[in-house]
Amino acid sequence: MPEPFDAMTPAVAGGPGFPPEATAPPTVGVEEEFVLADRHSGSAVYRSISVVGAARARLGGPHATPELSPSQVETVSAVCRTAAELEAEVVRLRTGAAVAAAEHDCLLVPSGMAVLGRSGPPPVLGQARYHALAGRFGPVVDGQGVNSCHVHVGVADREEAIQAVNHLRGWMPLLLALTANSPYNDGADTGYASWRSMVWSRWPSAGPPPYLRGAAHYAWVVDQLVGTGAAMDQAMLYWHVRPSAHLPTIEVRIADVLPDAGTTTAYALLVRALVGHAVEAVRAGERAPEVPDLLLRAACWQAARHGPVGTLPSTHTRDCAPLGVVRLIEELWKRVEPYLSRHGDDRRVGDWLSDVQLTGPGSARQRRVAQQREGDLRAVVDDLAVPLP
Repeated sequence: MPEPFDAMTPAVAGGPGFPPEATAPPTVGVEEEFVLADRHSGSAVYRSISVVGAARARLGGPHATPELSPSQVETVSAVCRTAAELEAEVVRLRTGAAVAAAEHDCLLVPSGMAVLGRSGPPPVLGQARYHALAGRFGPVVDGQGVNSCHVHVGVADREEAIQAVNHLRGWMPLLLALTANSPYNDGADTGYASWRSMVWSRWPSAGPPPYLRGAAHYAWVVDQLVGTGAAMDQAMLYWHVRPSAHLPTIEVRIADVLPDAGTTTAYALLVRALVGHAVEAVRAGERAPEVPDLLLRAACWQAARHGPVGTLPSTHTRDCAPLGVVRLIEELWKRVEPYLSRHGDDRRVGDWLSDVQLTGPGSARQRRVAQQREGDLRAVVDDLAVPLP
């Protein structure tokens, strides 16, 4: 996956975890991946070469890219600082990509997996890297047409970014539960809220990041993964959260692609606030709880299976005691609210979290539509499809 935001500037001013005399919010940017579905059948179709070309003509070259499967399109936002800028950019990209898709008889569908049809054969597109992935990892590559939402938040200092990842890793199960949006795959209900995260976890370098001792330890881990062949290079650290390999950012990669632009914006703002809290904790000398990777993986499985229902391990604490999801959201809110309020983002994010608690995440929405239409999954595709202007 290409790194976005070639013009990304470090978050050296304003906002959580940054000098109080500064005023500008930290930078934030979003990558979103989408299914291309045939306009007539609703099934995934392999038209990304044509659609990406049309999208680049509308949006600019860096803002639309192909992905692993020929049934996918990825959009890459510009660098943003305010909620209004970010939402306008997400709307611009989604609308432009949807128009490009329509020019080739496709719908642009924000679902973590293809609701109807298979999400893609082994890599095509003539990209050497994707063919190399297929050669090294074999059947692991099959069906990897999964669609995520990745959020980049500017953090200028590399060592701080690595240490902040330790504070963030324990919150990934809750973020996954809140953003689950892939209950269906190839015409069947998987029984999961986020089947995408299960498919993605097949990669040997996917999952929670290890507890990192610092930049030298991070470099050693990368060298070991590349040396064993489990990762082709540093860019293939498919962790739930990681310091970017090429940018002064932390990248949170845990979420399914979200159903609409407003939800994407609220989620990205929540991530920015959580990163700010983590950076501030690092600067205050607070040590992150050293939760074992296996427990984090188990908690993410539970979140993927059930979404924001029942309990989850409190993996942001040392004892990992099970807590109700509502209580976990309250614990999260205590940490992010000061950072959200600083930039006027608290109302938007609070409303989204309340809505998730009342009506569920995207996976619940998909199942409601299917139930209302007596199991017609084509109706789910139509409901999700990004509207044309």
